[in-house]
Amino acid sequence: MQPRLQTLRRQIAALESEGRAAHGVVPFGDERIDGRLPGRGLARGAWHALTADGLEGETAAAAGSFAALLAKPLTELGAAVWVLRRDDLYAPGLSALGFPAQRLIFVRAGDDAEVLAACEDAARSPGVAVVVGEADSIGLVAGRRLQLACEAHGATALLVERRPFGGKPRTREAAASPSSRWRVASAPSAPDSEGLGLGAPRWSVALERNRGGRPGGWIVEMKEEDHGPYPLRVVAELADHRMAAPDRFAATG
Repeated sequence: MQPRLQTLRRQIAALESEGRAAHGVVPFGDERIDGRLPGRGLARGAWHALTADGLEGETAAAAGSFAALLAKPLTELGAAVWVLRRDDLYAPGLSALGFPAQRLIFVRAGDDAEVLAACEDAARSPGVAVVVGEADSIGLVAGRRLQLACEAHGATALLVERRPFGGKPRTREAAASPSSRWRVASAPSAPDSEGLGLGAPRWSVALERNRGGRPGGWIVEMKEEDHGPYPLRVVAELADHRMAAPDRFAATG
């Protein structure tokens, strides 16, 4: 029975890979990241998870801003839908990140189930290229439904794990498996070129799960020059590529 089960798992993984490959990838334009991703870029037609530690689990400021940068190049292909429970998405902040607010549709949901249902509906909607959802977690069934919706229409979904009203994490069911999972924290900015103020925003990002690829970690910085589709550049690689415990990761940023 065990060999047969392993064979079925390999067949399912192969089918899922074919579905993701059909829609291509968006490369970061840096070999240090692209070299670890299957297809050498962030897979389109799939969903990806972004998470954080500590208070970030409530505010999602770092993970949300990083999600906006990942979504930015996809807005050239269609509309963006952002589904959230707490109406605190700061539009001027998105504009400062270069995100085209005119391409964005906001959806307010009452709970995680509504968030995930709205994300699935948006991913199936013609003209939608990218969906960003904020939810505490995503279960196996909801995750599989979202993946099928993304594969069917080529949309890309970014799920930001967030408890928008604080409180203790709820008891989690078996978690779904995203195409990739990124742990995001803010990182200190370098001084500007004149040494008079802060430089560009920075994030400490750890690619913890990477289906078909390898994990990794980097300090990335927002850039103004045109270098690939993402407005990001790698400043340094994190020393621990084994993706250490969350408290060690938080200390990095």
